[in-house]
Amino acid sequence: MAKLAEQAERYEDMTENMISVASEDRELSVEERNLLSIAYKNMVGHRRASWRIVVTIEQDEMNKGNYSKIALIKEYRHKIENELTMICKDILDIIDTHLIPFAKSVEAKVFYHKMSGDYHKYLTEFAAGLRRKDFAQKSLKAYEAATEVAQVDLPPTHPIRLGLALNFSVFYYEILNAPDRACHLAKKAFDDAIAELHTLTEESYKDSTLILQLLRDNLTLWTSPEESSASQ
Repeated sequence: MAKLAEQAERYEDMTENMISVASEDRELSVEERNLLSIAYKNMVGHRRASWRIVVTIEQDEMNKGNYSKIALIKEYRHKIENELTMICKDILDIIDTHLIPFAKSVEAKVFYHKMSGDYHKYLTEFAAGLRRKDFAQKSLKAYEAATEVAQVDLPPTHPIRLGLALNFSVFYYEILNAPDRACHLAKKAFDDAIAELHTLTEESYKDSTLILQLLRDNLTLWTSPEESSASQ
């Protein structure tokens, strides 16, 4: 049913189906894990894109001094933020309660800690003050937990390890405003993988080389005057 919902691009239905699967308190298969990730990625991705558009419009109206419109725009922005908060907190609760405690494989452990880092990061994008600081700290801890396992038990060319390095480096750059740390992390992940490129399996070649390209693109952007980070 989740696959059918994905093909129909009905991600709310896909999410509902995968919540049921993820709540069975067992280790998910790779396919189930990926379907869960795709469902929530689309649910959040569309709203993050909408939020960025609304923020740009709000800023434009402020610059023009159209204060009569700003209240309505803010109300709509808050509506999107509330939806994002609910979705992110739902998946984070599933990860903490049903997925990490039952994860046995190294890949699953890294995958879920990375997901936790990603969704806490999304919450920091529109949070302010102490809430933003709290979400950022939780995101950092999740990425660090994933990295600790990945660097010991996954090869440098593994797509999950590379995807983690990509998103963790973007977190350093965009959320913690630490460009040097971001570049160091991205460059090390890139260099380590290139050195082991001959070990890439046919199964992971496409995913790994795509992420390597994104890492290289970010490194180029972060050392140029105008930047716009790419993440998974």
